[in-house]
Amino acid sequence: MNKSRVGSEYIPLVGDDMLQTRYVLHFAKLAWFTVSLPFFAFLFCITWSVVYNFEHSTSTHCKVYNFLPSVSAAIGHYRPQRDVWKIAIALQAVVRILVLIMYRRYYKEHIYKWAQNICNVATIIYAIENISLISLSFWTSNENYVFHKVSFITFLITSVIHMQIAYYIMRNCRNITKESSEAISLKWKRRSMMLNLLCILFAAYFFYRHNKYCEPLVYSMFALSEYGVVLSNIGFHSTTAWDFANSSLMISGKGFRII
Repeated sequence: MNKSRVGSEYIPLVGDDMLQTRYVLHFAKLAWFTVSLPFFAFLFCITWSVVYNFEHSTSTHCKVYNFLPSVSAAIGHYRPQRDVWKIAIALQAVVRILVLIMYRRYYKEHIYKWAQNICNVATIIYAIENISLISLSFWTSNENYVFHKVSFITFLITSVIHMQIAYYIMRNCRNITKESSEAISLKWKRRSMMLNLLCILFAAYFFYRHNKYCEPLVYSMFALSEYGVVLSNIGFHSTTAWDFANSSLMISGKGFRII
């Protein structure tokens, strides 16, 4: 008996030693699942905070009306929002280690040799971005404000830098055809990156206006801009599904390998 089928299915194989069960998973499906975790957790946290913690989550030192909570308030101040967000980030962090390995291998095999140092920087920045996301999620502003603030700033800076470098690598340091899935990935990388930068600028502007003038609804505009930053970041990372559309992950008793 010897079965080998590509897809998300169990594949029993008879080897020289013993019967093994292997599981082959299309990496694109795994990538979509990974980005869906923070996406749906984020939507849950915002919705639950507005419905059940509206007054407290939207209040500020200005004592003016607002209708949206900030990201920090929505994901870190209340339960069950805080627990849902932590679980989602912990689960996606495990898969992102694999994504990092995938990109490292991809850079070595497909990116021009003269750009390998740039690729090294991209992978390091990617790792720092994910570590800072974990730290800002597990140490909320209520628990440790200084550490949360440093983690948030680190995440914001490294995510922007990573987007810029990754887009540059994929656009200028390899050969792709217009009809390939990687071309689709590049298009959405650019859109997500531009939206992310725009939302950061809006968030900075509204945050300044809020603290200086204490106008009604301005803090909500800041919060909405924050949402754009988060969602555009998730959108950028979702392009992994196109970058590795033809790759699969094989899991067996001996571990895993990419095919």
